[in-house]
Amino acid sequence: MQNKFAFVAGDTGSWQVRSIEAVIGEALGPARAVDVVAADAQPTVSGPSAWVLHGLMSNVRYATRPEVTALRAVSEPLGRPQARSAALIPIRKNAAWWALAQDERRAIFEETSHHTAIGLEYLPAVARQLFHCRDIAEPFDFLTWFEYAPEDAAGFETLVARLRATKEWTYVEREVDIRLER
Repeated sequence: MQNKFAFVAGDTGSWQVRSIEAVIGEALGPARAVDVVAADAQPTVSGPSAWVLHGLMSNVRYATRPEVTALRAVSEPLGRPQARSAALIPIRKNAAWWALAQDERRAIFEETSHHTAIGLEYLPAVARQLFHCRDIAEPFDFLTWFEYAPEDAAGFETLVARLRATKEWTYVEREVDIRLER
């Protein structure tokens, strides 16, 4: 299984860009489309303002065994035909977050912010995948990818708003919200 992916923005791609919004910090350049490709496929970039973000699929972090089991029991795979809407939300957390010990980050992530518990409420309608990129010299720490059917868009907006209202989000120093459709 390939675990390194590239999100390639430009003039063409399998996902059409509806919007690119800087939530916190600097935005990304404009693009008309985004492709998600295995990074070893030598992604090509089209257009003068295009960008490429790389991320790795990795082990689940900050989750206990019961949480991982619960997530896997109700998660749907990416690429479902009815999931014609998507969101790519790159996030970078600040130095204070990374200065915390693993157990301190876990306490904020779940015991205080209830990140996993909130996410479980929107499964299986919203399929998601987290890509890690902090350790591969990318401009973000995480690339969060979500796919959902257009009729589940309101629920997705509620999910995002609830997560952004948590203590965990006080550590975010850059976040870009990219909405896409096929």
